[in-house]
Amino acid sequence: MQILSLTIFDSTGVSIRPLAAAYHLDGFNYFKRGSIQEFLTFFSKTVAERTNPGQRQAITQEQYVAYVYSQSSELVAVLITDQEYPSRVAFSLLGKSLDDFVAQYPTRASRSPPSTTAFPELQDTLVKYQDPKNADTITRVQRELDETTEVLHKTIDSVLQRGETLDNLVNKSNDLSFQSKQFYKTAKKQNSCCSLM
Repeated sequence: MQILSLTIFDSTGVSIRPLAAAYHLDGFNYFKRGSIQEFLTFFSKTVAERTNPGQRQAITQEQYVAYVYSQSSELVAVLITDQEYPSRVAFSLLGKSLDDFVAQYPTRASRSPPSTTAFPELQDTLVKYQDPKNADTITRVQRELDETTEVLHKTIDSVLQRGETLDNLVNKSNDLSFQSKQFYKTAKKQNSCCSLM
């Protein structure tokens, strides 16, 4: 999972223009990075021009996705990622970036002249969101649940690998009442009957 670029555009004039941009191109050949950055800017500008105010969209191009959020008739943000990047996190990042930008440059007059290096927080945000698990609480909690489930499966498998079965453990247990043991046996018989049909 990776983010390649994040760009904020001003869409108030005749032609859309970039106000701030951040790129993460470390995975590409050093000599090709300039061309790749130009293409990312071109693609971002093209999809930003074709997005209506108040609209969010995701546009897939080969193995990459351009997430676009036109918050108002003034600003549009475009995020380009690989296809593995979670869309919920991508749109959250776009909204946060636009909110941060508007907080720093509240009026249209404060946003000119354009300088794509005048908003260094965008690069920090791009670096932070490279790993969506670190930036997004829900994704982090899901990862922790997945890891816990995996540990539990490994624990049960390791117990059963030593030659013990769950049936033997239930029969030997002093912690289970006779009624609980009978319930287990009855449930197992009913489940095995149904699985054969």
